[in-house]
Amino acid sequence: MAETLDAAAVVAMLDAVAQAVVDQADVLTDADLAIGDGDHGTGMKRGFEAARAALKSSPTASIEDAFKAVGMAVLSETGGAAGAIFGTFFRAGGKALSGKELLDGAGFADLLESGLAAVLKRGGVTEGQKTIIDALAPAARAARADGGSLEGASAAAAQGALHGVEATKEMIATTGKARSLGERSLGHPDPGAISVSIILVAMRDFISGN
Repeated sequence: MAETLDAAAVVAMLDAVAQAVVDQADVLTDADLAIGDGDHGTGMKRGFEAARAALKSSPTASIEDAFKAVGMAVLSETGGAAGAIFGTFFRAGGKALSGKELLDGAGFADLLESGLAAVLKRGGVTEGQKTIIDALAPAARAARADGGSLEGASAAAAQGALHGVEATKEMIATTGKARSLGERSLGHPDPGAISVSIILVAMRDFISGN
């Protein structure tokens, strides 16, 4: 269990996050085949493999730099809307941690809120449209509401994201590739929301020592 993470530990956490996304690429592909064109898993795998390589190839001087390295790799290599959105999330979230030598519970909430705000601005979507926002927004609220330790904030965020994924099953897609399905998108979770939950569960597990 970690109450705070220094820059080196943040790099290790982000490496674990990237590996978790790579490991669950098939889950993301299957989810996207149900309501999209099936390329989400492949793109996320490519982007987060690049993120692992970026973390290993250049020594990270700060927590912000670590998130920026992941964001740039994901933006460059994932492709499509997912690359832009997840790249934006990591880059903007990292910027919120500029100057911080340690990641704590409040910083974790800052990370999620800033990442969410940037994704909302870039994507032009709101909650309830069956997108990553439906996992990211409740995660950010839960992390801030926890108001305590890094472990507590990360656990609350992961749970919020998982609840958000479940909620997307009852939503009709009104944006993105799934929009054309209309009511046929009901019953299926949003692949981007699943990706958010994978990322935040991996962060929680690293922080808690699992």
